[in-house]
Amino acid sequence: MINGSCCCGAVTFRLLSKPTMMGTCHCSRCRKAGASTIVFVKRQDLEWLSGREHVQTYHPQPPFKYGRCFCGTCGTSLGEILSPDDSFPIAANALDGDLGLTNQFHEFVSDKPAWYEICDDAPQSMGHPA
Repeated sequence: MINGSCCCGAVTFRLLSKPTMMGTCHCSRCRKAGASTIVFVKRQDLEWLSGREHVQTYHPQPPFKYGRCFCGTCGTSLGEILSPDDSFPIAANALDGDLGLTNQFHEFVSDKPAWYEICDDAPQSMGHPA
């Protein structure tokens, strides 16, 4: 099991199994939300411990469609943790301890700021990986 939480501890959860994948998105929206590195989890593996009621969602204007969840108390980015999908991304920064994963892809590298250097050998794509 992998525990997860927000910065203030109001939101706590755990994953019953390891995330299926880890990747980094370099688009400006993910960078601004503080959730560039994401892990994909299965809904059945997410167990809420406390604070689900503290999770807020930012709903973007079209053409963007993915809501960004965060702790309403401290603002910690939680990715799409309230997604109704069977599998969804959550912010890797919300997980406590070692995940046993390494970065598997970089997407939207064309949006990457010049000050950020990619320092791994994971495949890179200009948009979503094919």
